[in-house]
Amino acid sequence: MEERTLTDGTIWLSRPVEADIEAMVEGCRDPAIIEWVTVPYPYGRADAEEFLGTAVADGWAGHSPVWGIRTAEHGRLIGTVGLGTPPRDDTAAEIGFWLAPDYRKRGIISRAVALTCDFGFDPAGMGLIRIQWRAFAGNHASAAVARKSGFRYEGLARLAGLQRGIRRDFWVAARLNTDPPGPAPGWDVISAR
Repeated sequence: MEERTLTDGTIWLSRPVEADIEAMVEGCRDPAIIEWVTVPYPYGRADAEEFLGTAVADGWAGHSPVWGIRTAEHGRLIGTVGLGTPPRDDTAAEIGFWLAPDYRKRGIISRAVALTCDFGFDPAGMGLIRIQWRAFAGNHASAAVARKSGFRYEGLARLAGLQRGIRRDFWVAARLNTDPPGPAPGWDVISAR
């Protein structure tokens, strides 16, 4: 897949590079990231290097791009967002994201998700039909972003996730290329925080 930088003039999404390793390590050591994201624990430089060498490099070589989130075109990495496609299905993907604590509750991750979904659904981008979101049950911050971004809640996948040897429930939602991008209904089954 051809590498693409995405921007809305406020944030920039570009491929993470070796210069971003320290920011990745710092971000992935945040307690909220450790709690909700399936990153190695404790997260170190070797983990970030492996992420760059496998998820990022293989993703861009295939059909599963990963972007670093930045507040300036060549700014410091403050998070990541990516679209992972399942084997043998280039019309669907799963979105994943994390953001450093100092940048949360400022609309940055919602902007990143919007740019990512726009690229994913665009026929000149990835031409996807479905983008799925899932998070461990209880991750209300991630659920709020998904709801705001037009993902429709589809249910609870019981003990569907494995994190550091412990099985956990997942919330699942999805957005289709025909769904509007604004807030989605049907999230009232998840108690708000």
